Amino acid sequence: MKKYNLVLFFIAIFFITMGCSKVSEVTETKTKASEEGTGTEPKSVTLLYSFAPGSLDPHTESITVRAGITETLVKIDENLEIKPWLAESWEQIDGKTWRFKVREGVTFHDGLPVDGEAVKASFERAIEVSKALQSLLKIESIEADGQQVTFKTTDEYPAFISELVHTNASVIQVNAENIEHAPIGTGPFKVTSYIQDVQIQLERFEGYWDGVAKLEKATVKFNSDGNVRSLSLQSKDADIAYHIPTESIEIIEKSDFLRIESIPSLRAHFILYNNNKATMKDVKVRQALDMLINRPVIAKDLMNGHATEANGPFNKNLPFGSPKEITAFDPDKAKALLEEAGYHLNAKGLMEKDGQTLSLKLATYQGRPELPLMAQYLLAEASLVGIEIDIVVVENVDSYLFENQDEWDMVTYSILTTPRGDGGYFFNVAYLPAASLNPGQIDNPELTSLIEVLNTTSDQFTRNELKSRGVEIIQEQVPQSFIVYPHIVVGVNERVINWKPGAEEYYLLTNTLDVK
Repeated sequence: MKKYNLVLFFIAIFFITMGCSKVSEVTETKTKASEEGTGTEPKSVTLLYSFAPGSLDPHTESITVRAGITETLVKIDENLEIKPWLAESWEQIDGKTWRFKVREGVTFHDGLPVDGEAVKASFERAIEVSKALQSLLKIESIEADGQQVTFKTTDEYPAFISELVHTNASVIQVNAENIEHAPIGTGPFKVTSYIQDVQIQLERFEGYWDGVAKLEKATVKFNSDGNVRSLSLQSKDADIAYHIPTESIEIIEKSDFLRIESIPSLRAHFILYNNNKATMKDVKVRQALDMLINRPVIAKDLMNGHATEANGPFNKNLPFGSPKEITAFDPDKAKALLEEAGYHLNAKGLMEKDGQTLSLKLATYQGRPELPLMAQYLLAEASLVGIEIDIVVVENVDSYLFENQDEWDMVTYSILTTPRGDGGYFFNVAYLPAASLNPGQIDNPELTSLIEVLNTTSDQFTRNELKSRGVEIIQEQVPQSFIVYPHIVVGVNERVINWKPGAEEYYLLTNTLDVK
């Protein structure tokens, strides 16, 4: 009961201080007054998403696949199996060579056909503008012949096919004049206007190869505030709102025109430690902080049951997930670890070492509304053992982390750890020293060597063994503290039909999505 009351207290404080101004903001927004269904207005839907992209360049942002503008050669289905998309079929010629047959009859939004040369040109641009994709795909050469396109990788690379699911591997018309604001793709919707950080206006592509979209128009809006998203859904300003705050779920479920879709995701919420800071280099400090996280309370109370307690980066239901129990909440043991690290309680009740108190800056962001709550909760638990935490709420978390690496000690973070069903992606982007999602500068030689072996291993059983060993290293060294595997919680107006969110969070607007 004590923990439950503590959680409610922080939820209340958080929304009193951060939420009230947002309520007035939303009530001032124009009510949609939707007239769809009268026979005079086009069928349309408005989707409200948490994170605004920096542009619409498909090779650096993921939103164009989510908004149904662009597509990739292959995709994953609801069972996380690789399926054909723009590619009709493919074959692996040898360890380094992959040949794809591009589907006949597919055109870009400007009417030009999609053939091997078009795919080649798109990939050449993609790996030129995206160093992350260049590192991920390891492409040495590309050859095109009619509807065929052949990739050769620099090394034997078994994960190449699954990495082609990456949204930045979208196939686009590279000769478009303004790719950053109006990319020309092959998806069921094409861009009619774009206002950065605000919205994308879309209309259906009448020449879509897989059947014209049910909707004539669609709008994707952006707002990082979970309360605004929830209230926009309730006011009918949005038909679909992603990442609904847990405290809004009951209200939405009681509505006679709204519903909640909640599905287990492929994502993990965690605390990432900044290994660039001297304090965070000490594994005993990281282990102590790990023991101050009460995962059952967070999953049950902070997230209202829409999450599973985490014991590592991957859900234990996956073949490479760990069977180990979660780290137990244990403040006494946390204190003992800090004492082993050289800290002691001073006269003010604060942990101190060499005349310096243990004061940490914890960054968080509102795009995922549960993360600031977790930050508040950790602050409270840490204060009871003499650790001071200063919370800073940032707007663009990735920019902040990479551009201000001397400022922060830890951050509440969230990543799709198995976006293509294979943990190899997460190992590569989160643990290699120069990886694209490693702002904490994790550099573990044992883990790096393991990843290098993993990247050249084809046998699935051996790959799973390597990934399982990698998880053990992570559990021992605690470069991050994994907290929960969150559900994707989406609020949906009942007028929306033929649609469900996917665990991969990739394919949001589709040609089959419809409204009553």
